[in-house]
Amino acid sequence: QVQLVESGGGLVQAGGSLRLSCAASGSIFSINAMGWYRQAPGKQRELVGFITNGGITNYADSVKGRFTSPRDNAKNTVYLQMNSLKPEDTAVYYCNKGTWPYYNWGQGTQVTVSS
Repeated sequence: QVQLVESGGGLVQAGGSLRLSCAASGSIFSINAMGWYRQAPGKQRELVGFITNGGITNYADSVKGRFTSPRDNAKNTVYLQMNSLKPEDTAVYYCNKGTWPYYNWGQGTQVTVSS
């Protein structure tokens, strides 16, 4: 079972940027879609976006044009570049496969955007 460790979160002002990382303990080369998810307080976890091995991406409307999620299969790492952050982006961010069945969820990384 691949373990996922997210990092890079923090406190940032609205309009700022953050880059999250997701390091996998095993190879992600065979996983077509790797996704980023987030869960805000009192809300369900939602898909932020995913990237396939072929570079195809799909993002939630709420982040489209602001977030990108490059992946480095050689480093077994997926990134989430977040620009023009808004207070409503405040959440715990997780990475996982883009489709079920998912790996065990990591601890996530907290992103807090102040207004």
